[in-house]
Amino acid sequence: MERKDIIRVVMEKEYQISPEAVEFIYSSNFPEDLLRYVLLTVNDSVIVIGVEDIDLEGFAAFSAGESPSDKIHAFSIEERKILSGASIPSSRSDNPSSEPASFLVPAPLSESVLSSESDVITAAPDPSIKSSQDSVPGSSVQDMVLDKAYEPAPDTLDASNTLDASNTLDASNTPGASNIPDASNTPNTLDTQSGIVSSDEASASGLVSDSISSVKTAPPTFSSRSSLAVNRSASSFFGQGNPLPSSPSNRSFRTETSSSASERGIFSGSRDEYKHYPGKNPVTVVSDITGHSTCVGEYMQFVQYFRDRYSRLSEIIRGRINARPIESLKRRSFRRGGDGGSEEISIIGMVSDISSTTNGHKILSLEDPTGSFSVLIRNSDKELFELASKILLDEVIGVTGSITNDGSLMLATKLIQPDVPNNVQRRTGSHGKAVLISDVHVGSSQFMEDAWLDFLDFLKGESDSEDMRELAASVRYLVVAGDIVDGIGIYPDQELELDILDVYEQYRKAAEYFREIPEHIRVIISPGNHDAVRQAEPQPALPESIQAYFPQNIVFVGNPAFLELDGVRLLIYHGRSIDDLVATVPGVSYQEPAGAVLEMLKRRHLAPTYGSRVSISPEKKDYFIIDPVPDIIHTGHVHTLGVQRYKNVLLVNSGTWQGQTEFQKRVNLVPVPARVPIVDLENFDVKILAFD
Repeated sequence: MERKDIIRVVMEKEYQISPEAVEFIYSSNFPEDLLRYVLLTVNDSVIVIGVEDIDLEGFAAFSAGESPSDKIHAFSIEERKILSGASIPSSRSDNPSSEPASFLVPAPLSESVLSSESDVITAAPDPSIKSSQDSVPGSSVQDMVLDKAYEPAPDTLDASNTLDASNTLDASNTPGASNIPDASNTPNTLDTQSGIVSSDEASASGLVSDSISSVKTAPPTFSSRSSLAVNRSASSFFGQGNPLPSSPSNRSFRTETSSSASERGIFSGSRDEYKHYPGKNPVTVVSDITGHSTCVGEYMQFVQYFRDRYSRLSEIIRGRINARPIESLKRRSFRRGGDGGSEEISIIGMVSDISSTTNGHKILSLEDPTGSFSVLIRNSDKELFELASKILLDEVIGVTGSITNDGSLMLATKLIQPDVPNNVQRRTGSHGKAVLISDVHVGSSQFMEDAWLDFLDFLKGESDSEDMRELAASVRYLVVAGDIVDGIGIYPDQELELDILDVYEQYRKAAEYFREIPEHIRVIISPGNHDAVRQAEPQPALPESIQAYFPQNIVFVGNPAFLELDGVRLLIYHGRSIDDLVATVPGVSYQEPAGAVLEMLKRRHLAPTYGSRVSISPEKKDYFIIDPVPDIIHTGHVHTLGVQRYKNVLLVNSGTWQGQTEFQKRVNLVPVPARVPIVDLENFDVKILAFD
C-alpha cells in the first residue's frame, strides 16, 4: 500500500489527512488495517486526520478480536482495489443500484485556479507524478483525463453528462439565436468524453499531497493573481467525482458540525476552543486563524476550501429557495420541451465565469459539486440585469428560471444572494463604549504623531472638555483593525517615506504609545497588510516576539477575527478586498468605504473573488464567511471614514493616522485622518471625534 493510496481512501471518505499521519500509517506493520480502523473511529467533527487521531491502543484491541484478512472485507470494492494496488475503471460503484454516498478523487483544478505560474502555491515535484507525465507526451498533470466516455449506472445521475461543446450556447440550435452568444464567447464547460478522471490518473494528477518530501522542501507562497479571469470558464472549484442524488437535500461534501442552526459557520467549532479573556471588559475570540492554519498548498486544500465556502453559503440560500443539484438539470426529462422546458426551477452555484453576448445579455456560469450550467440574464429585465451586473466571480448565488428546450441554458427570472435576513435581531444588554481605529502607520514620515498624542490624552481622561472626559470614562474597548506600523518593503521606494527604517523599532515605538492607554481599557489588535505577518489572508496574529513589546492588557487576534465583546458580536477585517470591490462593483468607491462593506454583507463573504488583489490561503475552513451575522463589522485599509447601517448591522470603516502619501497623491486618494468612531454598545449609536 502506497502513501497515495492512503490519501485516496481518506479522500473518498471526505476527510483530509496530514502528511505526518500518512507517514505514520504507511510505516505501520498493517497499514491497510490501521487505516480502516482510523476511518471507522475518527470523530465526525474532524476535518483533517492527524497523528493525534490515530488510537494505537484501540487498534491493538480491535486487532486482537479480528484478523486482518477479515477486517479488510469491510472496505468497499473500490477501496479494496486501491489497497491491493489495482486500478478502478470508473468513479461509480461496482454495484449499479447503489447511490453514491460521497465524492471520490476530484479532478485537478484547472489552470485558472491552480497553475504552474509563479503566483500560485508550488511544491517540489514528486518522482511518481513525473513518470506519469512523461508517459503522456505533451500533456500536463492537470490535462490527464480518461480516453473513453464514462458509462453511467442505471438509476444514477451521470457524472459525465455535463455541458460539453454540443450543449453550449449555439446560434444554430437555440431558440432566439440572435440573442444568444455562440460557442466562442460562451463559458467553457466540462467535456462529456474527458470529464472523469480515472483512479490511476488521479493518483498522479490529483494527489499532489502524496509527496511528503515536497511539502517540506518547498514552502508555499501566495500572491495576487490579477489574471485569474483568463480562462476562468474552465475552472473547477470542487473537482469531479460521483454525482449527487437528485434530492436537493442530499449533499456529499462535509460541513463542520454546529450546536444549533443559529450558530453555524463561524460558531461551528467547539466552544472549548474559543479563547476567553475574562475580566471587567471580557473578550471571547470565536473565530481566528491564529494557531489553526493547516495550509501547505496541496491540491485537495483548494478543493476543500471551495467546498466549504459553497457548503456554508448554499445552506443559507437553501433556506429561501427549493434548489436542486445542477446535475439534475441535464437529465433527459428536462430536454423534451413542453412542460419540462417551461417549468421554473432553482439551483445554487458558485460563479465560475461571467460574460456578455453580442446583444448585451449576461451569461453566468454556475458550478456546484455535481456539475456546471450556464444562466442567461436578459437586458430587457432591467432590475434583474442591474443586480447581475454586480455579481462577482466566485460568489455563491441562487438562480430561479426555466430551462430551454434543448436543455443547455437557464433563462433567469430571479437571483438570490445569501444576504442578511430582514429579521436579524440586534443584541442588547451591554453598556459602555468601543473605540474603533485602524491604519496607525507608526514609522511613516506621514504619521500624525500630534493628533495621535491628543487621542491618547483623550483615552487617559486628560482632555480639556468635561464632556470628553466623561466620554473617555465610558470607554471599555479599543479595537485596532490592522496596519499598526508602516512596515518595510511594502511598496517600491517606501524607505523614502519612513522615519523609522527598522520594522522592529517601529513596533517598539508603537508599543510605547499603547502603554499609555489606561489599563481599564481592553485593547484588541488585528494585523493588516503592512504588518509583520504573512501577506496571504486569513492572517494570524502578530508573532509573540512582537507581542512581547506591548502591555498585557492587549488581545492579539488574526485578520479576520470574530469576537464577542461582553455579548456584542464584532467582526474585524482589515479590508484589503475593498480594493477588489471598488474595481469591480459599480457604485462602490473609496470615498464611501462602508458601501464596499455592505456588498460584502450581501454576499456574506469578506473576500468573494479568489485570486485578485487579496491573496487567500486555502485553509480547511473559509474564515471569510460572515456567519452568523455580527452586530458590528469593523474595517480599515483604505484610509477613509465611513459609517452605515444595514438591516441592524453597523458597518464602520475607520480612517487613518497617516497623512497623504506620494502614492495616494498619484492616485488622487484623499485620506480622512485622525477621525475616531466611538460606538455605544447599548444602542449602537456612533459619535465621530476629530483629533486633527
